Amino acid sequence: MAVRPGRTRTSVVGLMAAALAASVFTAPAQARSDDSGHDPDRTAHRETQQAMEAIVRGGIPGVTAQALTEDGVWQGTAGVGNLKTGAPRGANDRFRVASITKTFVATVMLQLESEGRLDLDDTVETWLPGVVRGQGHDGRKITVRQLLNHTSGVFDFINDPAYAAKYLDPGFYQHRFETRTPQVAVAAAMSNPPTSAPGTEYAYSNTNYVLAALIMEEVTGSTYEREVRNRIIKPLKLRATVMPGNSSLMPRPSSRAYSKLSRDPAATKIYDITLQNASQTWAEGDIISNAGDLNRFYSALMKGKLLSPRQLKAMKTTPPGSDYGLGLERLTASCGKTLWGHGGGWIGSLSYAATTGDGRHAFAFNLNGDWSSTGMLETLEAQFCGTPSAGREGGTEHNSAGDAEAGGTSGIRSSIGTIMR
Repeated sequence: MAVRPGRTRTSVVGLMAAALAASVFTAPAQARSDDSGHDPDRTAHRETQQAMEAIVRGGIPGVTAQALTEDGVWQGTAGVGNLKTGAPRGANDRFRVASITKTFVATVMLQLESEGRLDLDDTVETWLPGVVRGQGHDGRKITVRQLLNHTSGVFDFINDPAYAAKYLDPGFYQHRFETRTPQVAVAAAMSNPPTSAPGTEYAYSNTNYVLAALIMEEVTGSTYEREVRNRIIKPLKLRATVMPGNSSLMPRPSSRAYSKLSRDPAATKIYDITLQNASQTWAEGDIISNAGDLNRFYSALMKGKLLSPRQLKAMKTTPPGSDYGLGLERLTASCGKTLWGHGGGWIGSLSYAATTGDGRHAFAFNLNGDWSSTGMLETLEAQFCGTPSAGREGGTEHNSAGDAEAGGTSGIRSSIGTIMR
């Protein structure tokens, strides 16, 4: 799940000492060097490791990451996965990917369009008659495309005061095991006026993807979970990726997830909120996965293994004034690279997954604390540009042979600062 600016938490406390930083790696693979003997991949991984360790020094318990390049797979961790036992973050940890789920949903919707089963310019009313109504919302004027690129103007249900009081702060801990239906989210959105007229401006709204998945189910006569599983997870052999439904459990291996459950910058109490009913984020952010599977997914997507060239072009087409296409965000790095990916922030988890446009270099990472996104942009910049970071202590890193198919001062422009609840 992601939110717009204004609902972010900005407190960063020195909770974890630098001594807690840890690294988990596998055996090295043959590294590539340029003519000068410099190894760009190793430099990038070293800088990435240091950026992750800086995140931990800033107060987040732990970070896990994986990079996928043509030379293999690099894995890195920093900090702890369990504050009680001190156990380190695992290199293969599963985590709640939150709004990264949206890229999966958009991919299926584009596949359905390629099969002639829907048109992205169909109105929402065509598939969900009478559902988008109330306080000025009108599904007859909103298209499926506008849902996917967040130009629909539909109100984001998590900003509804009554909804937030129960499912977010302050009611989350009390209600975290309750099942929430998609209809509850839509009803909360419809009780508020739209943020803009359809098609006039970009405004991130989680309601858009609840509606998109409901349309998916109308088109296919199947469930959102089954469509994503059969069209993406199974073909790509994403063995760590789970559609959790209304389960509150976390599959292993995984670390604990932590939150301060407060917008107060001075808050220091930390809650273990690992167990929570996944239905409270559904198609707008319910998938559980790991960094390796996310890299495999985004790499395959960019390589055209899931969409035709026409559909992929549509996915990467951003409306004026926005870097957000159809379930996919465009990032620009200081070294000139254009990246494509998505962030995900939910209670206890912050993540980002990105890849180059050719799918040859993918990178995904997760923080198991939700109260600060500081250092996330720097971590992306370090991986894709190998940007040196003054003052960071050196880290150890290795590569493992892998299947290549398988704010800050950063130059990357991104909505990372808005992915927090």
